[in-house]
Amino acid sequence: MTAPTAERDADQLTGVWSELIGQSRAVRVLRRAANGDPHAMSHAWLITGPPGSGRSNAARAFAAALQCDGDGGGGCGDCAGCRTALSGAHPDVTVVRTEMLSIGVEEVRELVRRAAMSPTLGRRQVLIVEDADRVTERGADALLKSVEEPAPKTVWILCAPTPEDVVATIRSRCRSLTLQTPTIAGVARLLEQRDGIDPDRAAFAARASQGHVGRARVLARNDEARRRRDAVLQIPFSLRDLGACLAAAETLVQACTEEAAGLTAELDSRERADLEEALGFGTRGAKPRQAQAAMKDLEDQQKARAKRIQRDALDRALTELTGLYRDVLSVQTGSGAELINVELGPQIARLARSSGPDATLHRIDALLDCRTALETNVAPLLAVEALLISLARG
Repeated sequence: MTAPTAERDADQLTGVWSELIGQSRAVRVLRRAANGDPHAMSHAWLITGPPGSGRSNAARAFAAALQCDGDGGGGCGDCAGCRTALSGAHPDVTVVRTEMLSIGVEEVRELVRRAAMSPTLGRRQVLIVEDADRVTERGADALLKSVEEPAPKTVWILCAPTPEDVVATIRSRCRSLTLQTPTIAGVARLLEQRDGIDPDRAAFAARASQGHVGRARVLARNDEARRRRDAVLQIPFSLRDLGACLAAAETLVQACTEEAAGLTAELDSRERADLEEALGFGTRGAKPRQAQAAMKDLEDQQKARAKRIQRDALDRALTELTGLYRDVLSVQTGSGAELINVELGPQIARLARSSGPDATLHRIDALLDCRTALETNVAPLLAVEALLISLARG
């Protein structure tokens, strides 16, 4: 199918499928399964695709279609089954998305327990694991039997970036469905039609996000997100010497830490207040040992969540820098490809003249190495310092 045809098909998607830009092929498969085609349906699904392709949206849309009780069925988007499934209020649709670094065995066991239950209102008991790649080894062992031998009306929907991110024993028992990165034009159209974004702002956000729908929406609607992105993209132009590299690394890591703190502060405070109330803090003065342990567990979980959010913020910054150096490489090689950061055209041209394509490729490799280092829990400041020194040297 050609890109224009794919975009036309995406524009025609309706009901729960309307926001799955560029995924017409996947939608056809899921829609047939939701409509009861025995050749299309499976008790376990693995939905994969690059960041921004809409894995979670596809999983939720499929869950809604499985619960659809509208006249046409298959995900009308208007009936109570569709609306409650999409909003998270349907009692037979469970969604797990961890804000921690992993999904542990206890959380998986709770899912398995729920998977064994019969539906209360809907046609199916649907369990969505949005971060299946974060399930621990013990968690995968607990999940395997339920995926292998599910209850008659249970459907598992696992999401991950690639099939290889899920352990082979589980992967082999799922029907695999791969999503594509949406086109920039398709994302811009969605922002205009769904969110009422100005066409110029929508076009910028779609291009800057490189087709990542969620990121595009944030850039289109959030001035602070655009400011942070602008600051990241200026880093390569400031790396004059070692001192500048170290200072820029400290500034970037601190900015990401503050972003994480800003996103978690209110939630942390609310969670702590709720736990203190549940434990009866302040009612008798003394704090029993069990309560102290519960508070310590909560603090550990909150630290893990902040660490993941900080790492996600750093990863976004590295993605922006990778896009910038791809622009530099495009100019150096004369590929004629449209620049991601067209508004920085003159600066990119100067950076392209200052070195050759080989040096730019080395810089892109350094960015990939930094992402790998952060995944293996290297201290963020050390990883970013090493990266910026590599970017300065080429």
